[in-house]
Amino acid sequence: MYDIAVIGSGWGGFNAAHEAARQGLSVVLIEKDILGGTCLNYGCIPTKTLVASAAHLYDIRHSSEFGIDIDNLKISFEKIHSRKEAIITRLRQGIEGIISVRKINLIYGNAKIVGPAHIAVADTILEAKNIVIASGSRPKNLSNLKFDGQHILSSTQLLNLKTIPKSLLIIGGGIIGCEFASIYAALGVKVTIVEILERILITEDKEVSLKLQMLFKKRGVEIFTGKDFSTLDLKQFERVLLSVGRNANVEDFGLEGAGVQYENNRICVDEYLRTNIANIYAVGDCNGSYQLAHVAAYQGRLAIENILGKNKKCDLSVVPSCIFTNPEIASVGLTYDAARQAGYNMKVGKFSFLGLAMAHIKGETDGFVKIVANAQNEEVLGAVIFGLGATELISVLSLAIKNKLTISNVRQTIFAHPTLSESIYEAIDTFGAVYPVRDSPPLGGRL
Repeated sequence: MYDIAVIGSGWGGFNAAHEAARQGLSVVLIEKDILGGTCLNYGCIPTKTLVASAAHLYDIRHSSEFGIDIDNLKISFEKIHSRKEAIITRLRQGIEGIISVRKINLIYGNAKIVGPAHIAVADTILEAKNIVIASGSRPKNLSNLKFDGQHILSSTQLLNLKTIPKSLLIIGGGIIGCEFASIYAALGVKVTIVEILERILITEDKEVSLKLQMLFKKRGVEIFTGKDFSTLDLKQFERVLLSVGRNANVEDFGLEGAGVQYENNRICVDEYLRTNIANIYAVGDCNGSYQLAHVAAYQGRLAIENILGKNKKCDLSVVPSCIFTNPEIASVGLTYDAARQAGYNMKVGKFSFLGLAMAHIKGETDGFVKIVANAQNEEVLGAVIFGLGATELISVLSLAIKNKLTISNVRQTIFAHPTLSESIYEAIDTFGAVYPVRDSPPLGGRL
């Protein structure tokens, strides 16, 4: 009998298995497809590899601004694709190495829970004291539009293309849709986004959303908002990416037979990540929380701690969101509107990259940092960063919010010069007036 059986080897499942083995528990890790799950094979890693290639292409096209002229620019999408696959393989080998060192038993096959302590994999019945479900999610179809793998593509299928399409329609202006729009627009593809809601990136700060929308249009991306895809002729586009969310994988591995409760496309868990069956836990996308790899990893480790009796509640109050468009977008904590709805009187600090030396040095001045603080005690409540390095810089503010730091705490920190991180200090240094809940957020910023 194993101490822990983990279903799914994505970032949540792998971290659960790794933490359990690190704590000296016996572990079996069951994977039905490819080691590493969605993040490594079909999501975060391959997408960001394409982002990196697109960023290099963008830099080359703007190299004359730095006194470097490059002629005869040529794109080899075959090499871009090969590099992506090589990186995935290298990282998968790293995971395999950790699994071997930690003596985790890796089994490939379809897992089916046949009891609170039993899992069937093919003709084998595995017994475990505790089960962690980390089954992940998959791209979502629409009732009136389905993936066909040729013309209508999921994000997974688009990542596997080996040629660059002449035109690409993206249905859905969320994070995934915008990242692919940024990538393919940089590659010279005629990109169109259609979003049924009033703006792209509807869950993000409004100013950021509108700013990205404006930059996309300058780069030739056509954007339709407040419009249903059915009003367009899909045949006019060589490829169509259907990017309207993801469904949790809750089918076909025995939840009903084991009595595990699930509803509304998610496995039900309590604040300790336990299902209604005391020794069965669910982490990551499948439990309906944030569909983010870093949240899945955190929950995977936390589930093991709770199995060991730590009784730690899952705290998702400070979760950074990163969008790898060009420019990048990152946010954490409360937006201005969310803080206002929560009843806070606020102080807002904003600093434009136009006033930042390193942004000028790097030739990337289109950005800003905006920070929201509680006017009463000056505690930092939230932040959004738009621009170069945003996805790295946001961790500083995540740390500040998690540890309830105040404006004064951050202002008294020495930031290195010249760096992009100085923008955080400068945004903090613009705090002054109190903005009551009835007011609109300031859109200006110190230059």
